[in-house]
Amino acid sequence: MEAVISIANIAEHVGQVVTVRGWVYNRTDKGKLQFIQLRDGSGIAQCVAFKRDLDPEQFEIAAKLTQESSVIITGEVRADERAPGIPGGYEIGIKSLSLIQMADEYPITPKEHGTEFLMDHRHLWLRSSRQWAILRIRATIIRAMRDFMDDNGYLLVDTPLITPAAGENTTSLFELDYFGEQAYLAQTGQLYNEANMMAFGKVYCFGPSFRAEKSKTRRHLMEFWMMEPEAAFLTLEEMMEFEEQMIYSIAQRVLAKHRSELAIIERDVSKLEAIQIPFARISYDEAVERLQKKYAETDDPEQKELLKIEWGEDFGSPHETALAEMFDRPGFVYHYPTAVKAFYMQPVEGRPEVCRSVDLLAPEGYGEIIGGSERIYDADLLEERVKTMEIPREAYAWYLELRRFGSVPHAGFGIGIERTVAWICGLAHIRETIPYARMLSRNYP
Repeated sequence: MEAVISIANIAEHVGQVVTVRGWVYNRTDKGKLQFIQLRDGSGIAQCVAFKRDLDPEQFEIAAKLTQESSVIITGEVRADERAPGIPGGYEIGIKSLSLIQMADEYPITPKEHGTEFLMDHRHLWLRSSRQWAILRIRATIIRAMRDFMDDNGYLLVDTPLITPAAGENTTSLFELDYFGEQAYLAQTGQLYNEANMMAFGKVYCFGPSFRAEKSKTRRHLMEFWMMEPEAAFLTLEEMMEFEEQMIYSIAQRVLAKHRSELAIIERDVSKLEAIQIPFARISYDEAVERLQKKYAETDDPEQKELLKIEWGEDFGSPHETALAEMFDRPGFVYHYPTAVKAFYMQPVEGRPEVCRSVDLLAPEGYGEIIGGSERIYDADLLEERVKTMEIPREAYAWYLELRRFGSVPHAGFGIGIERTVAWICGLAHIRETIPYARMLSRNYP
């Protein structure tokens, strides 16, 4: 009986008769020859139906196959450097073909389609080689992140997706009626991560986050995925070193495993090969000075307005883009103003208007992919911050209680999966980084 193989492993079976199962990606009619590109999810192989090698009924089916028809093909694997595919250089000479289903006329064709059309048909668009490549790279990025955490002694501890209070601010929450009580979809797992950290020392959570921010930029989703580590006795400087080691390892994993996929999406791999340690480090103060200098040197009125900033203001996407373009690799911006960051961030000693926070900006204009900080560990200071910012104490009572039972200095960060994928893949918009994007005007399909 012929072995059923994955197309990804076709090179291991040259000269053997094998069976492959999948969907017709494309078909070229050459009369007595039918060239069928078959995809099985792991790759694409050229399968050649020669009229003299098949019984008439099977060849007639081969000659009528429509795009995305599902079939089972048995044949001999041949090495042929001219054969297209993923991986290329191999083809299957068909000995038998079994039709599972003849597909209807497929709505997505090689012609140009508008973005909205493709998003409306996202459930089918995922089958295209470009989307296939992006989401395979996404899976590797996630695996690389989790391997890095596991290998460095961090324990995966899940955090709830339904919470009684905001993680960061109250203006971008999805509200729920939780059996008569008000609750929210989680913006972050970080607060619960701090409790977990007190139990296990070094932890991380990985899962979806929800923010009802009414933004239409190329970087924003309403539902996105984050990995969030938290560690006891970790300083800001140690955390930056940890982050750059992680990002470097991710880039190396993608380069080692996905050259074919990177070629499909036409990613300039030299940009990824340029990611070397150490990353650039500048303070918020210096970042503002650089932006103000760029503002003064810019003649374009529209660009000038986007770059305008005063000390104490948070960075918007144009500011992050401008800063990221100044580096050929990721760069850290640290010590942001306390007023623009979350209530739990540790102030800089002797300079309370600034906190021990840091963002990692990806190069090529992609902006922030990681945000983190040292956390306030003094109970009285955190109580004071909650009171000053008029945060409802009762919703955070459990979080405040953590500081009264063995509090220690600690730090953590969150890395956005989709923003990281967008940068690694060189994508113009975040909507291609996730199987089913949830955006301001889209929750279908």
